[in-house]
Amino acid sequence: MIDWLQHSTGGLLTLSALSIALLLAMIIRWRVEPFIALIIVGLLVALAAGVPVETLVGSAQKASESLLEKGFGGILGHVAAIIGLGTLLGAVLEASGGAEVLTRSLLRAFGEKRAPLAMGLAGLIFGVPVFFDIGIFVLAPLVYVAAKRSGRSIVLYAMPLLAGLSVMHAFMPPHPGPVAAAGLLGVELGWIIVMALAVAIPSWFVGGVLFSSWVGKRLDVPVPEEMLAAAEKARGDQAKGEPPLGLVLGIIAVPLVLILAGTFGSILLERGSLPYGVLTFFGTPAVALTIAVLLAFWLLGFRRGMTREQVTELSGASLRPVAMILLVVGAGGFFGAVLAATGVGKVLATSLSDLGLPMIALAYVISCGLRIAQGSATVAIVTTTGIVAPVLDGLDYSQPQLALVVMAIASGSIIASHVNDGGFWIVSRYFGLSVKETLQTWTVLETILSVVGFVVAALLSLVV
Repeated sequence: MIDWLQHSTGGLLTLSALSIALLLAMIIRWRVEPFIALIIVGLLVALAAGVPVETLVGSAQKASESLLEKGFGGILGHVAAIIGLGTLLGAVLEASGGAEVLTRSLLRAFGEKRAPLAMGLAGLIFGVPVFFDIGIFVLAPLVYVAAKRSGRSIVLYAMPLLAGLSVMHAFMPPHPGPVAAAGLLGVELGWIIVMALAVAIPSWFVGGVLFSSWVGKRLDVPVPEEMLAAAEKARGDQAKGEPPLGLVLGIIAVPLVLILAGTFGSILLERGSLPYGVLTFFGTPAVALTIAVLLAFWLLGFRRGMTREQVTELSGASLRPVAMILLVVGAGGFFGAVLAATGVGKVLATSLSDLGLPMIALAYVISCGLRIAQGSATVAIVTTTGIVAPVLDGLDYSQPQLALVVMAIASGSIIASHVNDGGFWIVSRYFGLSVKETLQTWTVLETILSVVGFVVAALLSLVV
């Protein structure tokens, strides 16, 4: 039995299926933290597959070459600085009032009739540096006010905003999902940014503009009065000392422009030349984000009256939630390393190839299944990437093609948000929607964003 499990195709496939089933049971049924579940399942799979203990965990004298430490450290060395710096950048932009400036400017520019479109664009732009839930906390008061003034359903204003925030969180660095997937598959972030824009904008247009306009006219949900009162107070507190719009947009653009310049400079310029070295240095994601964070601290913080103590407190508060994300990413890296080392990945690759589906479609289906089962987009992305990484190792994929696989995985990670997803309850609570109304609007919206994102990625994969 043990020999069959460790060396036969059927045994390794059984081991793979059991590992995923156990992982989901631990997260869903027994409420184990995902990073702990990933470590436990990874260890059990490695032992069941016959990986020597010293290879798995090292020894008391030396553990640095162990599968456990290399799996954790390999991915965290790539993503920790990027996610941490991106979080800091978003925190400074949020605390300085940049989100309100951006949204109010768009509302003035588009006028009352096109206010839903303005809210959607605000979510799309501000969603680049800011986590999804933070974007809701900051921009929800502006949704309340716009909906109340127009006398129309809050759904008409909330859904475009949510669509913009959601696609950026799913597809665009420095958000943890795409950064982690890029690290696990070895994709340059410049290509991730290019493909993220190509996939996110059509998804946002179909879901955040077309669907949101349709459902907002058919589902009338008034703004709760207590939310409106809180919004008016918040607007009064934040109306003074706001930063210029151009400054906010410029700081958001700095890291994206530098990373893209570094990526395409490495393709177009002669290796070893001075321009190549300059663009490579400043286009390194950690360097580009460090520059953006320093600019934000100075221009939006210290020059606008923030004290050193306030900046320190803001930094500490914003980075605390990042710890759990990094633990999940690291544990996912270990789980993927185990699948590769045990041979489960290669067997899985052969079996998946025999199904006849393109790799990009398989990655999407796996990600969808994991997302629907356990609710967390980050866990779905990290686990799916760990499963498909050994498959991709045997294929001669270019950087753009790998980036599109990441987009497919990210698309699957947001499908059908329902009651096991924390985002579902945030949307329901902040916009006064019942569970039924949230399912009719937010769940459908997320599914549209997911399907359109995958379709665009699949079509692009045919031409790159």
